[in-house]
Amino acid sequence: MALIQRKHGEEHPYWPAGPFKIRLPFIHYRWEWPETVQALIMFVVAMGMIPLLEKYLGLPYDVALAYVVVCGIGFILPNMLGVPYVPGWITPAIPVVVLYLKDFEPGPEAIKALVGLQLLVTLIFFVLGITRLGSKLVDMFPDSIKGGILLGAGIAAITGEISEGGRLANTPVSLILGFAVTAWVLFSLSFRDWVDEHRWARIVASYGMVPGSLIAMAIGWGVGEYPLPDVQFGISSPNFTDWWNYLPFTVGWPTLEMLWMAIPTAIIAYIIAFGDIIVGQTLLERVDHLRQDEKIEVNVDRVHLITAMRNLIHAFFAPYPGLAGPLFTGAMATIAERYRYGRSAMDTIYSGAGVFWIVALLAIFMLPLVTLFKPVLPIALSLTLLITGYLCISVGVEQIRNATAMGIAGTMGVVLAVYGAAFGLATGVILYFLLEHRGKKHARDKPEEPIDVKEDAVVES
Repeated sequence: MALIQRKHGEEHPYWPAGPFKIRLPFIHYRWEWPETVQALIMFVVAMGMIPLLEKYLGLPYDVALAYVVVCGIGFILPNMLGVPYVPGWITPAIPVVVLYLKDFEPGPEAIKALVGLQLLVTLIFFVLGITRLGSKLVDMFPDSIKGGILLGAGIAAITGEISEGGRLANTPVSLILGFAVTAWVLFSLSFRDWVDEHRWARIVASYGMVPGSLIAMAIGWGVGEYPLPDVQFGISSPNFTDWWNYLPFTVGWPTLEMLWMAIPTAIIAYIIAFGDIIVGQTLLERVDHLRQDEKIEVNVDRVHLITAMRNLIHAFFAPYPGLAGPLFTGAMATIAERYRYGRSAMDTIYSGAGVFWIVALLAIFMLPLVTLFKPVLPIALSLTLLITGYLCISVGVEQIRNATAMGIAGTMGVVLAVYGAAFGLATGVILYFLLEHRGKKHARDKPEEPIDVKEDAVVES
């Protein structure tokens, strides 16, 4: 029970603080136990960044764990400061960021390059948030280019896992079955029918990626694709002693050349992140009208400012290949689904979203949980990337309105996935002006022709 109660139909209580609205557990909202249970398992997704930190930045495991703690603190900020989303990484941008980092030697050079990228992302979010130009900038990009960015990110995410040297080759059974179960629960039309008809299916669906992740881990241990855990008891110890040696204050700051090289990746990361903001709004709109007891405010400018703040924290104290994004789509979808069943199920959207990451941060210090999941961290990241790749491709196709735009988006997506953000973005811009762009007069006289579904073999799912 919270100390401050909401009146029916009003916005949830808060303490005003400039552009922010502070809400704290027990004071402004109650504790939610279903999100507690979910977070005690799904915190492994946050730890799934550790393999990338080790591989591309050259961090030791215990220092990477300290980075994850910093990230966890950042995850708490949006909900505490007035954003009704479950925050996450800019997950679809991870393959693009990885392509960017491959040009630098793991260690100080890669850390400096990533700091430069994260500072540029900070600047973009801050300027567009303070000037309220965010939505206008994204609207300037043609749908074919936006679709190409999403297709490229999706292709890179999936091919990175299934190509030679990817995790599919090393752990085929657990990864295939884990992805199949996760995709079935999240996207299957037949499972959606079961959710409408059976209570057990609604319970499974409310936990999102948890069932598939647990099945993948159990199979991985069962068939020997991952070593059995060495469970230890006590409190985990992120290495904050050596942590300082892997920060820009010690290794140095990015050069102007690094900043220049990071610009295309930063632009693409922002466009993808803005898409996440729209997805978050859509998820809330689907349930907001069902809950007349609470008025939910989504302030896009506040989302921009807090996302800028989180990226700045990362740049200084934990440069992160995942960057800091506005939405963890999987968790937000499951929390929004439970929110729809009324105040008895979830007091406020802030209690569900807030409790989730508070518990996940605490779980990082629970040594039995950390050591239990440590051997299977790669599969948690793999499932996240595969699900993200699927979503990026499906949403990317939705951007396309005609065959010409589809050709541009598809070509741009392939170039982006293979050669990186700069070449991909340049390809998209050149093809757009070469093949699709029309003057205003011609655009009025000859409207775009929609895709012929049969002719172009495009199937809507």
